[in-house]
Amino acid sequence: MLTDKIRVEGVNSDDPEDILSSALGVIFPDDITNQHGDAHNGVVYLSPDFGPIRLTLCDPSSESRGLFSHFLWNSSLQLAEFIEEDPAWDVKDERVLELGAGSGLAGMIAGLKGAEKVVISDYPAPEVLENIAGNVKRNIDPRRKGTEEHPPQAINDIVVEGHEWGVLDDTFSTQNNESFGRLLVADCLWMPWQHENLLKSIRWFMAPTGRAWIIAGFHTGREKMAGFYEEKRMHELGLEVEKIWERNAEGGTREWVTDRGVEDVTERKRWLVIAILKRKDA
Repeated sequence: MLTDKIRVEGVNSDDPEDILSSALGVIFPDDITNQHGDAHNGVVYLSPDFGPIRLTLCDPSSESRGLFSHFLWNSSLQLAEFIEEDPAWDVKDERVLELGAGSGLAGMIAGLKGAEKVVISDYPAPEVLENIAGNVKRNIDPRRKGTEEHPPQAINDIVVEGHEWGVLDDTFSTQNNESFGRLLVADCLWMPWQHENLLKSIRWFMAPTGRAWIIAGFHTGREKMAGFYEEKRMHELGLEVEKIWERNAEGGTREWVTDRGVEDVTERKRWLVIAILKRKDA
């Protein structure tokens, strides 16, 4: 099960909402948690290769609360798992950019797996970027230094940058046009009004032979994300889908379709859509 790698830690809460949330798995055994942690309760990702990775989630301001970067979503878990455990998702010696990073988990795993350089980016809200930087410092610096039990690990640059999708005239964007071989995008498709801006950023930063790995959950509904993969607009922006499919928390797969009729809310939470994009001129 995908969520077996996650542990929530932090202060115990007597708030009825928190008690109910923690009990859902007992009350509804077929249900699955698709968001983990919050600003008061951190998350531990149990990496098979690198041991516990401890993540805090930001305490969002009123401006950035609508980004929902103060949760860790199952799409981020799946992306991290692929990068760590599946040879087809190898990032060794690649320049990697994570867009809409949230906690920065996938980007950190990419750095630990030997990426040449990793840039972890999210909306340029100070509290969001400061939290990601704290996660990098907490988890990467000790592994570089090593301990009595574990030798130092050679890890290349992992930096944190603010980036607003579609805004491509700032210093970071102009200096990194077409410079990343792998782009990581986890649970960023729930805002249809941002699809075009996200696609513009993906195309702008993608190297000629690069690929974008995109994973998103169905918790906000299939219709909201389906428009992202609209072929005409994607082609106009210079991108195309190389492969797309659906995968559930147990590892089962099925074909991607834009409409499955009325979907059970509990069941659809178990599923993710996974896509690989490339440049249309590749």
